[in-house]
Amino acid sequence: METGILHFHSIWRYVVLLLILITIARSIQGWVSKAEFAKVDIKLGLFSMISLHIQLLTGFILYYLSDFVQLSSMGEAMKNPLLRFWTVEHITLMIIAVALITFGRKSIINTNDSLAKHRKTVIIFGIGLLLLFLAIPWPWSNIEITRPFFNF
Repeated sequence: METGILHFHSIWRYVVLLLILITIARSIQGWVSKAEFAKVDIKLGLFSMISLHIQLLTGFILYYLSDFVQLSSMGEAMKNPLLRFWTVEHITLMIIAVALITFGRKSIINTNDSLAKHRKTVIIFGIGLLLLFLAIPWPWSNIEITRPFFNF
């Protein structure tokens, strides 16, 4: 079961990243061209947030199934960079990114000015995307050695 969820989690990250990148790109275009914040912009933000929440839920499941998470021996986990990454750093940055994008989207929707909506989307989703990039175990990181990047 863990393997299937891990594969889904590994593949789904690309859906999340793509949707967030499209949302940001569209808002940059809208900000620069001073376009209206259209229904498609609202839907893109919503789909980005939903995909991110699905990723978070599968991540929570993996958090409790994984051998890399050492909640019982936190002192030992903090001394080992691999265990610290999976036990603390990865989940903390991901939760912050999800919370930022979720609450930020609510703020964006409640803003009246289209230009301000585009600007807020670029800033909030951009910071969220940066946090996501920091928390992903990329191929060039030491973490990648234990978990293949595509994980198929």
